[in-house]
Amino acid sequence: MNWTPEAYDTHFAAGLATLQKDGRYRSFAVLERICGEFPFALLHGAQGAKKVTVWCSNDYLGLGQHPAVLQAMHEALDQWGAGSGGTRNIGGTTWIHTELERELAAWHHKEAALLFNSGYASNEASLATLIKLLPGCVVFSDAKNHASMIAGMKGYPHKHIFKHNDLADLEAKLVSVEAGIPKIVACESVYSMDGTIAPLPAIAELARGYGAFTYLDEVHAVGLYGAEGAGVSQRDGAQDGFDIVEGTFGKAFGVAGGYITGSAKAIDAIRSHAPGFIFTTSLPPVLAAGALASLGIIKTAHDLRARQQRQVRRLRDKLVTAGLPVLASDSHIVPLMIGGAHCCKGVSDWLFENAAIYVQPINYPTVPVGEERLRLTPSPLHTDAMIDELVGALDYLWTQQHLPRQMVA
Repeated sequence: MNWTPEAYDTHFAAGLATLQKDGRYRSFAVLERICGEFPFALLHGAQGAKKVTVWCSNDYLGLGQHPAVLQAMHEALDQWGAGSGGTRNIGGTTWIHTELERELAAWHHKEAALLFNSGYASNEASLATLIKLLPGCVVFSDAKNHASMIAGMKGYPHKHIFKHNDLADLEAKLVSVEAGIPKIVACESVYSMDGTIAPLPAIAELARGYGAFTYLDEVHAVGLYGAEGAGVSQRDGAQDGFDIVEGTFGKAFGVAGGYITGSAKAIDAIRSHAPGFIFTTSLPPVLAAGALASLGIIKTAHDLRARQQRQVRRLRDKLVTAGLPVLASDSHIVPLMIGGAHCCKGVSDWLFENAAIYVQPINYPTVPVGEERLRLTPSPLHTDAMIDELVGALDYLWTQQHLPRQMVA
């Protein structure tokens, strides 16, 4: 074949056509968030902009529009300008970076912290670097770990995937490896698609018993659980059981960026060897300032967390009462199972067109084929009336379209 520019485009178009046929082609919703009116936003479409209630945001507490966060970012922008000016090693380490790292370390009861440009980057770079720093190590990864964690282990031959949250399977795999070989056990606290919560104290104890280094992703938990919002590990008294605790500013913090915390030596080793940290421009100071302000709010945001949990319970109870196929979970994530990519998108489109509700369809590769769903994330700012409106619209649609009201297999 003669690979002309046109031939490459034809090849790409064929792949895209397959995605469209399977219902897996992703169309981005163009949103315009309305500051001060969360969870409302304007959704721009072919017919212009339409005000919608957003039910799938990861801004779990609405802090992305909190006045104190906005003020901190305005002040940082006026004082320091837009960008950091370079990598952390070359002119890009500012006072606000080091202050935020100090506060994060203390929050997680660790000696040190390290900032990254996203939660994805922090996972991928940190895990890949740990594997290189521990020659011959064996990695044990939960079957439902995030794509960023999987990317950090990609291509590494010495790894075992243990069944999701299955302690017996994890131990069986740990037993199979010789005692003198270094090991890494990697898991999340809250799993973003199913909403399941890991038994962190038991995982930490088991891993420690086999001499494993422990790595915990708290991305979907920081801000929401624990006395100071430091995650499920804080809530369950397991902070000391994990050598690295990773998090993000892109969810409950309402900003953007990622980080890891751990011992001073472990963090320094990753800082010194991770290409994903070394060779990239550092987080803009304005984002670090916003994250630091969010952290200050989160530590004492007991009422926000309590209201969020109340709205989560209310939504889940009403969905169950209506006989809708909600997946049981103990977290703030409420998955409504549909199955079938075309059907899932159809439900999402109908909610937008008929009820001014925006919730993005979730399909492969985020979830397995056949487990397509709507991922609902109630916030403290979703009112009882909004919940009633959502459940009423879903109940009506399920009835009109004769959609299955039992769990999708």
